[in-house]
Order: sequence, then C-alpha cells, then structure tokens
Amino acid sequence: MREIILGTAGHVDHGKTSLIKALTGIDTDRLKEEKERGITIELGFAFLDLPCGHRLGIVDVPGHEKFVKNMVAGASGMDLVAFIIAADEGIMPQTREHFEICRLLGIKRGIIVITKKDMVEPDWLELVTDDVRTYFAGSFLEDAPLIPVSSTTGEGIEEVRNVLDALVAASGFSEPHGPFRMPVDRVFSMKGFGTVITGTAISGRIKTGEDLMFYPGRQVGKIRGMQVHNVDTQEAEAGHRTAINLQGLEKESINRGEMAAAVDCLQPSYLLDGRFIFLESNKKPYKNRSRVRVHAGTAEIMARIVLLEDEELAPGSEANVQILLEEQVGCWPGDKYVVRSYSPISTIGGGIIYNGSPRKRKRFRPINKEIFKTYSENNPEELVLLHIQENGYNGLTLEKLAVKTGIFGKRLNKILQLPISSRKILVVEQDKQRMVSTEVYQKLIEKFSSVLTEYHKNNPLKAGLPKEELRSLLYRGLDQRLFQFLLNDLQKKKVIVQDQALIRMADHRISMKDEEVNLRRELEVFYNQAGLAPPTLKEVMAKFGRYQHQLLKEVLTIMMNENQLVKVSEDLYFYKPAVENLKEKLVALLAKENEIDMPKFKDLTGLSRKFSVPLLEYFDRIKVTIRVGDKRILRERQNQ
Repeated sequence: MREIILGTAGHVDHGKTSLIKALTGIDTDRLKEEKERGITIELGFAFLDLPCGHRLGIVDVPGHEKFVKNMVAGASGMDLVAFIIAADEGIMPQTREHFEICRLLGIKRGIIVITKKDMVEPDWLELVTDDVRTYFAGSFLEDAPLIPVSSTTGEGIEEVRNVLDALVAASGFSEPHGPFRMPVDRVFSMKGFGTVITGTAISGRIKTGEDLMFYPGRQVGKIRGMQVHNVDTQEAEAGHRTAINLQGLEKESINRGEMAAAVDCLQPSYLLDGRFIFLESNKKPYKNRSRVRVHAGTAEIMARIVLLEDEELAPGSEANVQILLEEQVGCWPGDKYVVRSYSPISTIGGGIIYNGSPRKRKRFRPINKEIFKTYSENNPEELVLLHIQENGYNGLTLEKLAVKTGIFGKRLNKILQLPISSRKILVVEQDKQRMVSTEVYQKLIEKFSSVLTEYHKNNPLKAGLPKEELRSLLYRGLDQRLFQFLLNDLQKKKVIVQDQALIRMADHRISMKDEEVNLRRELEVFYNQAGLAPPTLKEVMAKFGRYQHQLLKEVLTIMMNENQLVKVSEDLYFYKPAVENLKEKLVALLAKENEIDMPKFKDLTGLSRKFSVPLLEYFDRIKVTIRVGDKRILRERQNQ
C-alpha cells in the first residue's frame, strides 16, 4: 500500500525533532554531533501508524540556514508538510525560506503546528497565531489546520495525530506511476551486508532480486534485500521510505544525489527545459546565465539558467528557460527543482522541468514560445508529437519516447493510437516501434528528390546514384532502417527505381550529346570486332585518345547498364553478345562432359590464359559454374 510522506519544515530550534519524538517515540537525531549541538544536521526518519490503518512516513529536515540543501533533499519526496513555528519566536528567516521551497516543490497540503505553547502567555500565543495566519494567507496553507502544542507536556499532540489521520484517510492512493525511481539521500556500508542506500521512492515498484541503475553514471547493481521503516520487505513502492542493500556495487561508486531507478528509464543530460519562478522576495533581477545551484531530487548541481526570451527577470516574474548543468542529471517531465544563489547562498526560485534531455535552444527564436506552450498545456498527444518531431529524421523508438515523456506501457500505447491511425506519426521500424513525424518525413522525401534530381542534372550519363552515397548526402547518421523504409515507400509509389546498388528517379533517362553518341557507336563496333579478345582499358583509352578519359568511362558504364558490354575484370570489358554465346557453348559442353579444366576451356575458345582466367572467374561469379579443385562444373548440377 502506498504510503504518504510527511515532512517537517521551519526555522532552527523551533521544535521539529521534539514534535516527531512526541508523536512517534522516535528520536530522528541519530548523529553524535546533532545530539551535542542540539540541532538537526542530516535528514532524520520516523513513522507513525494511524488509526485509519495507514502508516505515515516522516522526514525530519534540518532548520539551520547552513543545512538548507539537506532540507531541500528531504522535501523533494513530501506529500504533506508539517510547518513548525515556535510560539516564543514566530516567523523567522528559515520559516520563510522553507515555505518558499515547499511552494516551489509543489507541495499542496499540510498542517501548521505552533510549538512551545507552554513557554508563552495565552495573549502572546494569540498574537503569534494571527501573525502566522496572515503570513500564510493566499497560499496552500491558508486554510490548513493550525494546532498549538507542547512537546514537553504533550498538550496538543493527540490533536496533531488526529488531524494527520484525517488528512491521510482523505488522500488518494493511486497506483504508482511508471518505473521505480528513488533519489538517494544516504549511502553507507554495513558489516556483513555491504552497500546500503536510502531514500523516498517517488514512482513505481521494485522487488528484491531486480536490478537498479544509478543515474547519471548508469552503473547497475542487484537488490539483495530491502527494508521499509526497518522491516524486511520483498517489494517497495512510491511513498515508501526505503533502505536497499545492493550486490555488485561498492559504497564509493554511488553518491548522494544520484537517482536509483529501473534500468534505462532515464536519459541523463546536461540540459533541462523548464519554467522558472523567480521569487518576489529577491532584491535584484536575475541576469541571464548567472551561475546558480540547482536542486533536483536530492542532487545539488552548479548551473546557469538561460532566459530564452529575456535579458533579465524581475523579482516575482516567471520565464521559459533552459538550464545548463555542470554535471548530468536524470529527470522526467513534471519533476520540480529549486534554485539557490551561488554566493551568498539563499533560495531565489525554482519551478517545473518540462524536458529532461532537450536539444540546445537558441534564444529569442519564435519557435521556443510554441514549444513551451505545448509543454505547459501538457496535452499528452501533442507532447508525443513534439518529441518525435524534435528528434528529426531518425525519430524515436517507443522505448526512448517513454523515457522522453515519462509515460510508459499501456498509457503511452493508448496515447499513440490516434496520431498513428491519423498518419501524423509513421512507424518506420516495427520491432523497435521507431516513429517519425509525418511532417519531418515529408521534408526528407523533398530533400531526397532534390538531391537525386540535382545529381541527375550534374551527371546526365550516369544511370543513378550509389545507395550509400545517397544516404550520406541526405543526412549524416541517417538511420539505415529509416532509409530503407524511404526507398521501399518511394519504389512502391513508382517515384524511384533501384537497380542493384544504384538509385534513380523513375523519369530519369540518360541524356547523350552528339559527341557521346558518336563515341558509343565507335565503341560498339570496336568491341564487336574484338569479340572474346578485347584490349585492356588502358589500351582502349590510348586507342580513343581524342576523347576525355572521364567521358570514355561514363560511356562504357552506360553500355554496361544497357547490356551491350560486360565488365569481366577491372581491366577487361567484353562485347555482351560474344560472352552470352560463349556461355551457351560452355553450358552445353558441361552438360555433356560434366567438367572442364583450363586446357579444355582454351581448346573450346581458342583464347590465351590472359582471357581464359578472367572469363572462367566471371562465370563462377555469375553462378554459372563452380570451381572444384582445378576444374569447373555446372553450379546447378552441384545442387542436384
């Protein structure tokens, strides 16, 4: 059953850890330094079994300004927040910063707890309560339950427990979406067990024995065992505070901030597309490409935020941005992020990630607004079309499309039904379900026709363009299967003709000038007279020296394509009727005598070794004969 995660938030020494201990009996400060200093430094964890039957996972975050990055790491998995404010101090700096972080991370529900009730007079408590209500007015905590408590006397603790019970009972426990993902917040080694990671699962399910991949490095380990709140389990799912014992990975190979997830469900990237909210509390505008700290999941990464439509952003404004990261991160669309300034460090904004592995975008391009409008409208079919179209000629496989969109399985297949049936998307490779935008495919056809037509114009004597040369002229790295799909499609539509490795437009005809026609006529007479003893190519070029060598080669190629000549070897062209006549004699002799060797072949033809060897090898090559030792037999006889 999916758990709800409750996180604390609030200023240092306002009683977050004491409240959790009063509620659960668990002291979340586990470090010696935390106990000595009396403040929370690292994330702490507890749980509370509620009367409604659900277990509430609890994350206790540090309140000190020096440890806000740890607070952000803990807040990334919260469903509910318990906002803690001490009655003797009221709203303080980290109260404000933690509240902004919760808003930026999209937390929608919570409770307000005013602690240390026993340390103030009733009139003061009423003033603090009014101040708190005013501060949260207009926010997601405007109508949240507000409960004054004393963790020392226990007053109000039961009311907090009852309110939490009601909130959790009213929560929607939807099926965990997509593959398993868990931002890693702790990595340690246990004697006898090895490497252990902990975190709050944010999607999917995982079982003991399955593999986990760690992003961005993509190293893989097998799950040896798991615990949820110190209890062994065979399965963990979204909402669970989970400890995972790994096999095959050393502690040093994993870092806090990495994402533990199902294999190949994320595409690490140095770029993110997103919406950036620049907090109203900032005193100065944000200048394009300023260096900042981006918090995504439990990771903190140095980055620069590129404003795609502005030079600077005023406090309280929002913008479409591309985030340039100094380290890769693995994200899905819809993930939230928080931005803190480089120096001095404070929370300045954050927002939502639209694309976890986009192309690099140029600023002030009109197309950017269209793309980000599609992102923000969040229509799944339009997003699918956008991602496939942006991937150009090579399109996307179903597997890669799922990673791009963060939508998997039956849900993605259902979204694809209409655009495929309406031919907005073409499936060009069935086994991997590679899809290409029809709009992009039409542009590829146009480029194909343009390239081939231009080639025919510049090479009127050539029968066509070699297949692989054509592919490289269309687009460097064009997928082989897409290219073959294109060829098959255009042949079926009778737009092109493929003759072995040569491709030509269906209406292409070799166009010969008078000089070329004369040369062809001369060559035909010359080779007809030479019969089975033609001169070498070098000798032919010398004989017809008044013509350019390139022209001579092109006319010879035309004569081969039109079955007037046969190229038997690199140096020897034969008159085709003479070779065909010899082939008939050879087949008749072999049908009678079963085999032939070199001397017999020379007797049959009256030719020297200079011509006999290449002719015999030619007959082998075109599968008339097959060589067995020093003799030839009919190939068809060998297969009988």
